[in-house]
Amino acid sequence: MFGRKRVKPIEAKSLDDLKPLLAEGKPVLLDFMQVNCRSCRIMDGIVNELAEEYAGSAYVVKVDLARVPAATAAFSIKATPTFVLLGRPAAPAAKKKAARRVESPAGGTDRGPVARWRASGLVRKDQLTRALEGAGAVRAE
Repeated sequence: MFGRKRVKPIEAKSLDDLKPLLAEGKPVLLDFMQVNCRSCRIMDGIVNELAEEYAGSAYVVKVDLARVPAATAAFSIKATPTFVLLGRPAAPAAKKKAARRVESPAGGTDRGPVARWRASGLVRKDQLTRALEGAGAVRAE
């Protein structure tokens, strides 16, 4: 425990910070938050735990809407905290519902990342875990 470096969520400074993460093909959990938001502070501990638990198989990214105001329009954020899980689209045979295409941060490629899951407000950790694992993330042990 003493020699292990703690993994923290990535703090996005602009939407361009998402492009290299999305290019790797790993799931990306975006936490749209504000510093003065009480619910965001409550979720902060859970988000930090997820970043450590899924290090190497998924990215957990905090997006402060005061610092990255373009994210509000790009992801249609109406309230904080809002969580959006981006990942590669499922194979066409496995699709049950059309996934919402995310064009701004990914560049709009044909098989680019899509919003696979979305939730606002206080979200239980097991819901976030199921969403990450459903997108292919594996818990690091």
